[in-house]
Amino acid sequence: MNHSIDHGHQDSDLFGLLYGFRFRPGEKAEQIDSATVLKALQAPADPEQFLWLHLNLAHAACQRWMQAHLELPPEFFEALHEGSRSTRIEHVDSALLAVVNDVVFNFSSMMSSDISTLWVCARSRLLISARLQPLHSVDKLRSSVKAGEHFRSPLELLVHLLRDQGEVLTQIVRKTSQSVDQIEDQLLSSRLSTNRAELGAMRRVLVRLQRLLALEPGSLLRLLNRPPQWLQKEDVKELRKSTEEFALIIDDLTALGERIKLLQEEIAANLNEQSNRTLFTLTVVTVLALPINIIAGFFGMNVGGVPLSQDPEGFWILVALVATFTLIAGRWAFRKRQDY
Repeated sequence: MNHSIDHGHQDSDLFGLLYGFRFRPGEKAEQIDSATVLKALQAPADPEQFLWLHLNLAHAACQRWMQAHLELPPEFFEALHEGSRSTRIEHVDSALLAVVNDVVFNFSSMMSSDISTLWVCARSRLLISARLQPLHSVDKLRSSVKAGEHFRSPLELLVHLLRDQGEVLTQIVRKTSQSVDQIEDQLLSSRLSTNRAELGAMRRVLVRLQRLLALEPGSLLRLLNRPPQWLQKEDVKELRKSTEEFALIIDDLTALGERIKLLQEEIAANLNEQSNRTLFTLTVVTVLALPINIIAGFFGMNVGGVPLSQDPEGFWILVALVATFTLIAGRWAFRKRQDY
């Protein structure tokens, strides 16, 4: 069962509408079905209201319906098929085009490393969002709308979406930090297990999130410097504030990735030190056994003239020689060990 589909809409499968809302000033948003959406799009534009339509691109008729019924710029449909999906917000004609990468909604876990893309087009009285998979931030935005939060414009919805995405990233950073803290505690207590693989997996996830979720600074700077005329000053101010907050979260991701990198290097150094100690111990054992092996080899030769073979004290003389040489070799070996 799809988490984002409202099963109250009997005809939502006509063009892939997952849910739609109609906003009026000072009122709670009204959830509308696909038939109401079609009527609202055909009726004359009401300056006192705007719509938010969230669509499922996996529906076969979705893109054809958008091209036929919505006045969306060609760049929006080009973005749906382009290979590069970097997160960005840019001004295209009389609309705002946003490509937002987000964490895929996972029923079994609130933390997921899978990332999917949300395409958004905002006009003065219409916000269109389309996706292939359920996403965390969109689900949080929908919950806020259904809870009765008021929105004055489509851009304010987009700003709220970015903040919801920031909250999801904050949860990821917080949970990853807790895992790193546990591994760091184990490192300090010299209880290393399979933490290197776990740290490597976490670092790969953070790098991927940072690469895909970070906003392109160039497109955002152009938008903030020359915003469309239909944007309200409050919306531009909120967009600037939300992007600054989002940049701080990305910085936290970067800092956490660097912390994991340092921890990996520390674990690798500890493991290397343990290997060196083990190798040195084997070397010491070999050095200590060397005198007795040499003497045993000489006296084990089956030839004539073996010294001390007729001496009744010969055995103890050899024991003394072996002990002396072993003591000398041991002192030398342990003196070297103290240098490590």
